[in-house]
Amino acid sequence: MTTTIKIKAVKKPAVRKTKTESVEEKETAVETAGVADAAEKAKNQKSEKFYEAVGRRKTASARVRLYTKGNGYTVNAKDFKEYFPLVSLQRIIEAPLRKMKSLERFRIEAKVAGGGARAQAEAVRHGIGRALIVFNADFRKRLKRAGYLKRDPRQKERRKYGLKKARKAPRWSKR
Repeated sequence: MTTTIKIKAVKKPAVRKTKTESVEEKETAVETAGVADAAEKAKNQKSEKFYEAVGRRKTASARVRLYTKGNGYTVNAKDFKEYFPLVSLQRIIEAPLRKMKSLERFRIEAKVAGGGARAQAEAVRHGIGRALIVFNADFRKRLKRAGYLKRDPRQKERRKYGLKKARKAPRWSKR
């Protein structure tokens, strides 16, 4: 018993250089130039002096950088008025700077994650307060008295077994 195996030759398509390849080459050249520009911007940002601190509230945490040059506030790469559209939340963020009478003195960049809008705003406030102390230790007394340095420890209580929520019991019936 002999078996024969048939093998078919598969033709490979001919390789042609098209106009799209030359366009792709130009795009990669532009991208590398863009990378160089981004690296230059990063180098300039690294040369800027900043003071960094972390603020927290509930499950929200904010990493805040306080730059001595420039002014304006950004949260997660957006203007803070765009990120926090409510005026009350904007006032929460500005509170430590307003207390120290230095609203236009610093540029602030914050990265926030977790929690709700108010918790995020309070986390940014906490981070700004801590960063101001790193900038100048004399600010500590006034910021502490205002309550901007204390991490608010209140968190949602955990759910217990046999209950619907942390403390809410199911409806009682005698029978």
